Amino acid sequence: MARFQQSESIKRLPEQFFAKLVNKIEPYYQAGYDMINLGQGNPDQPTPEHIIEALQISATNPIHHKYPPFRGHTFLKKAIADYYKREYDVDLDPEKEVAVLFGAKAGLVEVSQCLLNQGDTVLVPDPGYPDYESGIAIAGAKQYRMPLKKENDFLPDYDSIPQEVLQQAKLMFLNYPNNPTAGIATSEFFEETVRLGEKTGCCIVHDFAYGSIGFDGKKPISFLQTKGAKEVGVEMYTLSKTYNMAGWRVGFALGNEEVVEAINLIQDHYYCGMFGGIQEAAATALNGPQDCVHELTAIYEDRRNGFISILKDNGWDVDYPKGSFFSWLPVPEGYTSEEYAELLIEKAHVIVAPGNGFGETGEGFVRVGLNCEKDRLLEAADRMINVHSKHL
Repeated sequence: MARFQQSESIKRLPEQFFAKLVNKIEPYYQAGYDMINLGQGNPDQPTPEHIIEALQISATNPIHHKYPPFRGHTFLKKAIADYYKREYDVDLDPEKEVAVLFGAKAGLVEVSQCLLNQGDTVLVPDPGYPDYESGIAIAGAKQYRMPLKKENDFLPDYDSIPQEVLQQAKLMFLNYPNNPTAGIATSEFFEETVRLGEKTGCCIVHDFAYGSIGFDGKKPISFLQTKGAKEVGVEMYTLSKTYNMAGWRVGFALGNEEVVEAINLIQDHYYCGMFGGIQEAAATALNGPQDCVHELTAIYEDRRNGFISILKDNGWDVDYPKGSFFSWLPVPEGYTSEEYAELLIEKAHVIVAPGNGFGETGEGFVRVGLNCEKDRLLEAADRMINVHSKHL
């Protein structure tokens, strides 16, 4: 039998972090253990009914049974622009400053292929979303990791980056509210980021996946609200978290028209356009009542409060997350992130993600997702405390 060699770009791809995690826990499910999975960021609530109904109705429209426009229907791009104007007071040209994505993950991989050449330098957050690395690897570029540390509110310290690295950097990924640390960005930080982009010519890509999830009455800010942001980069948004539409695969790249055009161009070659029924449902989500968004954030905040309070009341030195649906927990001394995650799987039957899977600076932490019903989440906290208290 012939052997077909994979391309060098495929060989450069990192191991898929979450696939590895699933493989590790599968034997426990097979053995019948009552596992509580807090290791992944999969929204657990259903898509709001009015959005589902919009898909059901639009699916019967014969116009959607043909190929849709390559770059998305005008009505969806206008709905996106209207949403950003309403929510963030950001003006967007629907045709030049909006690219429809098959989920933000696709865009985060594509943008590296659009802007990077072999050997180019990319600034990435550490810890950070593992799939930033995927697009960088395909492009054959190299990473410079920016540590996100608690003492700096999980924001990168640009002053600590060598000048030669800053001058070489072609692309920078940021993500606030942050996965995995749950940190949030300030307007001052985004202003500093724009100045850096203007000075160096580095394109800023802000991953705003958790943009709707902010706690304690504080709404997360969009990078595009910052003066000059569209001149130096783009923001990527997704309906996955805001409207519980993870399986629908709808996202957007917004901002700098040169970057938007590059993403549209590469997608012209990858896809023939998103099914029109899904585009109509997405427009309904953006244009329709937003009560569901506020109710969802309230659910996550209630879960956060209950979960973290149990840990804190039992001596675990943890902070209340400021945004996203994650908690970033320090592990006891003497354990690595992976060792402690494996201990919780084995002894508590609770699945968490080891922090080192998100980068070297994630060592010493585990990430917990607030993606299960509150009673199960509180049960997980109790189980974790029973194990943790023995290892303080």
